[in-house]
Amino acid sequence: MVKTEADRSEGDINLGERRAAWQAAHLDTATRELLAEDARWFLHQSMSTPCLNALAGAQGAWLTDTAGRRILDFHGNSLHQVGYGHPAVLAAMRETLDVLPFSPRRYTNRPAIELARRLCQAAPMDDARLLFAPGGTAAIGMALKLARLATGRFKTLSMWDAFHGASLDAISIGGEAVFRRGMGPLLSGSEHVPPCDPGHCVFGCAGACALRCVDYIDYCLAKEGDVAAVVVETVRCTDVQVPPLDYYRRLRAICDRHGALLILDEIPIALGRTGHLFAIESYGIAPDMIVIGKGLGGGSMPLAALIARGGLNVGEAVSLGHYTHEKNPLACAAGLAVLDVIESEGLLERSRRLGAQAVAQLRDRTAGLPAVVEVRGAGLLIGIELNDADLAEAVLYRCLSAGLSFKVGQGKVLVLAPPLNVDQADLDWALDCLVSALLAEIAA
Repeated sequence: MVKTEADRSEGDINLGERRAAWQAAHLDTATRELLAEDARWFLHQSMSTPCLNALAGAQGAWLTDTAGRRILDFHGNSLHQVGYGHPAVLAAMRETLDVLPFSPRRYTNRPAIELARRLCQAAPMDDARLLFAPGGTAAIGMALKLARLATGRFKTLSMWDAFHGASLDAISIGGEAVFRRGMGPLLSGSEHVPPCDPGHCVFGCAGACALRCVDYIDYCLAKEGDVAAVVVETVRCTDVQVPPLDYYRRLRAICDRHGALLILDEIPIALGRTGHLFAIESYGIAPDMIVIGKGLGGGSMPLAALIARGGLNVGEAVSLGHYTHEKNPLACAAGLAVLDVIESEGLLERSRRLGAQAVAQLRDRTAGLPAVVEVRGAGLLIGIELNDADLAEAVLYRCLSAGLSFKVGQGKVLVLAPPLNVDQADLDWALDCLVSALLAEIAA
């Protein structure tokens, strides 16, 4: 299979040669039979079916495959901030399941109201209100509809290389070719600009961000004149791009000047991943909307939310979401437990502390290696950018053989996203494993 840059943008390729070689070396007959049955009944698609392996268990930071091997999961699809099967999350779900397994849409329920209250009170915006959805992509769709309704405009400005979900509206504002190609025509009015990426700046910032990318957004909004919203990943999760502090301060002022709403996608990074409940807190500005998801369901339940400032409560006569599981009591009970665990276990501070230590250690241990472009991070979201995509894929499969799973983003960035309550010993082992794999592949 010929691999293109687009194919590699969201991780390893499920039909790649290294994957086939890894499976030949590591899978037993029973697992192969299970994977064949999976491939028989599921529609095939890039990056999932056919699958790599089959699981029998998930607990804390660890997965267990059907052959009994344990895998330390620093990937987790970015949803296991409190790990898999946290006792508090399971207890809350069991208690709710016994008495209120579902809530039809015309009714409300206490878990949904309580979770909405706590999220809105914590959100960095005035008089916040929210809507729940069964997934982040659906919540992005609600944000786009609300932006149209509130502004009377339909155009959006978003970033190349961004990921906002896999539905047609989400890939329209998204910027990854692996999701967009062959899918046109996409949503009209979906304009794109380069992201803030100091290491590969198309505006010539040469490693020290001069915010020319923000100036270009100002230019585009002025030229268009009728953009409803600018949609940005606060921190780009796929390759850990962390904009400088002034980025969002300037962007907030620009959006205000041109009458465009500022929508932040924090689906994979809210709830402590960057060391804050909401990543935008470290920038000191108030967005118009924030979309969160993934970890909100406690590593078990699908749950997302669109949180908007109170002035955007203008959709009474339309259905922005209208989802069957809009106020799912089971999912909301899990979400409440997640907030409790984050607070009671001090996971925000722990994310900042462990993340800073891990980045410092990785920088020290990879210093002088020409293959390593940069080590960067925000809390326990850590990226090790390499200079070669084949090397990144080789390191991944060497680590998978040793029992460590993580994501490869944008082709050549090794992305580590462990649970925020990961054991220190497990984190230390993972860093040792990764560095050893990297040195072995460089020497090979």
